[in-house]
Amino acid sequence: MRVAFFNTKKYDRQYFDQCNKKFNFDITYFKPLLELETAKLAFGFDAICVFVHDDVSRQVLELLKEHGIKLIVLRCAGFNNVDIKSAQSLGVGVARVPAYSPQGVAEHALGLMLTLNRKIYKAYHRVREGNFSLEGLVGFELGSKTIGVVGGGKIGSVMIKILIGMGCKVLVFDPIKNEAITALGAQYVSFEELLNQSDVITLHAPLTKENYHLIDTDSIKRMKKGVMLINTSRGALIDTRAIITGLKSGRIGYLGLDVYEEEEHLFFEDYSEQIIQDDVFARLMTFPNVVITSHQAFLTDQALLTIAETTLQNVQDFQEGKLSEINKVSYVEEPKKKDG
Repeated sequence: MRVAFFNTKKYDRQYFDQCNKKFNFDITYFKPLLELETAKLAFGFDAICVFVHDDVSRQVLELLKEHGIKLIVLRCAGFNNVDIKSAQSLGVGVARVPAYSPQGVAEHALGLMLTLNRKIYKAYHRVREGNFSLEGLVGFELGSKTIGVVGGGKIGSVMIKILIGMGCKVLVFDPIKNEAITALGAQYVSFEELLNQSDVITLHAPLTKENYHLIDTDSIKRMKKGVMLINTSRGALIDTRAIITGLKSGRIGYLGLDVYEEEEHLFFEDYSEQIIQDDVFARLMTFPNVVITSHQAFLTDQALLTIAETTLQNVQDFQEGKLSEINKVSYVEEPKKKDG
C-alpha cells in the first residue's frame, strides 16, 4: 500500500523508516498538517497517517474519499480530531494506537509536579547566572500530600502506582472502577470530593463531550487554595481563561501543562524568532508558577518505536482484512462545549 504521512517531524521519519523495513510499504512524508488545502497531497495514495492536530473533518474526509483513500491511521491514541461518524458513512477505515507510552506520560506528569514544587526551573536559571540564593525555593514533600488522579485508565493506573510508591494518599475519579487500583491503596471518590480534598490534581482522562472543560470556573472554586494542577492529557479538559483567573486569585498555586486547548497551530513548531499571536497563551507564560511543555509527555524512544510498529501493523491488518477491534475506532459523539 502507498501511505501518505502528514505533519511529520524528523523523529517520525526516523522510527517509521526503521520499522518499515519489516513491512515494505511505499511511504511518503509530508511536513504540512492535513487540512482542506493540503488534502490534495493524498491523491494517488491508499492510506494516510495523521497526528493529533491534523484536520480530519467531514469536508476533508469527503475530499480524501474522492482521492481514493481507504484508511486513516492515527499515530496517537486520541481521535477527537476525526469525524468518525462521517468516516464510517463514507466507508473509510480509521485505526489508532490505543496505548503506547503510559509509563512515559505518567513520568512526565511527575516531572512537572517535582519541577513546580521544588522550583527546579527557577534554581536552574539562578545557578546559570551565578545566583546561589535559596530564597523563594522552598517546596514541600510530595509524599505527605493528597493527590487526586482524574482518570484511572492505562496512564492513570501507572501514575497511581508511582504516587502510592512515593507514600502519597491517592484519590481517584473515574466512572469505571478498577479493582487493581483499589488494591494498590488508592481510593475512588466523587469528582467533587477529589476537588475538595486534593493538594495536587493530575488529569489523565480522554477528551469526550462529557468532560470538555472539566476544569472550569465552578470546579476551580471547589479546589483547595493553592492547589497544584497538572494536565498531560488533552488541552480542552481545561478552560484556559478560567485557569488564568484561578492563578490570579491564588486558588491555583501551581500549574503544569503539557497540552493546551488552542495548541494546534502552536505546539511542535519553532516560533522563537516570532511574536506569539495567541494572547491567552502569552498571558499564561507571564505567571512565575506555571511550567508548560509542548506536548512532549509521550516522547520516549520506546513510545516512538511502539507507535511506528502498531501504526504500520494496522495498515497491514487492514490490507489483509483483519484489523484488530482494539485498534479500530468506532463512532463516538464529538466533544461539545458547555452552555455559556
